[in-house]
Order: sequence, then C-alpha cells, then structure tokens
Amino acid sequence: MELKRTPLLLSLNGGYVDTLGFLSLHGLFTTHVTGNFVTFGASLTHGTSGAVAKLLALPVFCGVVVLTQLLAGALQNRSLPAFRILLCLKAALLILAAALAIHFGPFADGDAWDALATGMVLVGAMAMQNATHRLYLASAPPTTVMTLTTTQIMLDVASLIQRVPADARREAIARIKRMVPSVAAFALGCLVAAGLYIGVDMWAFALPPLLAIVPLWVKAQ
Repeated sequence: MELKRTPLLLSLNGGYVDTLGFLSLHGLFTTHVTGNFVTFGASLTHGTSGAVAKLLALPVFCGVVVLTQLLAGALQNRSLPAFRILLCLKAALLILAAALAIHFGPFADGDAWDALATGMVLVGAMAMQNATHRLYLASAPPTTVMTLTTTQIMLDVASLIQRVPADARREAIARIKRMVPSVAAFALGCLVAAGLYIGVDMWAFALPPLLAIVPLWVKAQ
C-alpha cells in the first residue's frame, strides 16, 4: 500500500471512532474533542451522565499530543522508525479500548470508572493519530476534524464558479481532488460505525484496531 493512502485509512478510522465513542459513551467525542465543550454544557443542563468524561477529554488529548511529540523526537534521535512505532502504539491503545468496551460495556453511566477508562484510552489513541499526522503527514488533509477541510472545498468550488486565473483554477481543482476523498472516508467511517453499533453493539469496537494495523504495512517513500 502506498504511503499516500495512509491518510484515507486514518480518516476512515477517525470518523468510525468518533461516532462509536459518541454512541456508546454518552455523547463523548473521542476525536473532535473540542466538541465536548458543547456536550459538557448539555450534560450539565439536562443532568445526563458523561460530564466528567467530557471535561477530562481535552486535557488528556493535549497531554498525549505532547507525549507523542517527545516520544517521536526520542525515537528519531535513536534512528528508530518513529512513524511506524507511533502507529503501533496507537493500534495498541485501540486494542485496549476494544477490550475494555467489550468486557465492561454497554455503559449505563458515562462517568463510571470503566466508561471513563474506555473513553480516555480512545481519546489518547486519537490524540496520537492527530499528532502523528501533523508530524509525518502534514501535507495531507486532516484525518479527524473535517470542518476546515469542508470549508476549503467550498471556497475552492466558489473559486471555480468565479472567473479566476488559470493557475488559481488548477490549484483549486487539485485541492478539491486531494480533500474530497478524506471527507468521504471520514463520513464512511461514521456510517459504518453507526451500522455496526446497531448490529453488534460493543463488538463494533473490534474494527478500529484492525483498521489501525493496516497502515503498518505501508512502504516508506
């Protein structure tokens, strides 16, 4: 598999994990962690469970991003394959999250220790994916939050409607071709997660580790 396809797999997994976490962990966003500000307010307003998890998600995410950067630097200093090792660690976190979810779920209380542990492990995995993407695949579209990507696509569509110079037109078309597959992969992940959650409940957590393992066979360019 070519390296350029890795971001698509990450986007697919990002959409899948975010949707599955939201459905099974009382509205917790494990990928789009800033969205938890909204759901935290909703939990407080409606008195629903999961407020603690939503409050912890951002600091956990930030902490793992910092640790990922430090680990990547240490691995590179030792001439070790940092990209592959970080992908392995992310896969390991997803395996741990799947084991917790399948063993302890479904979760009646989003703030119980087992739900918190599952949610924070998933947040950590997605934080590592975000950091790894920024460190090694920075030229590729984002693989988790699609708002800015969608905005850029629409701006480029508007540019094509307008009379823009030929060079700007070619650049807009190139960006659209590069970004649309990422959004589509993320959306597909969301759809598949919802369908599998309806069909197999907690066993839907078994798929993210498998998707995370696939990029480990990517050939370095």
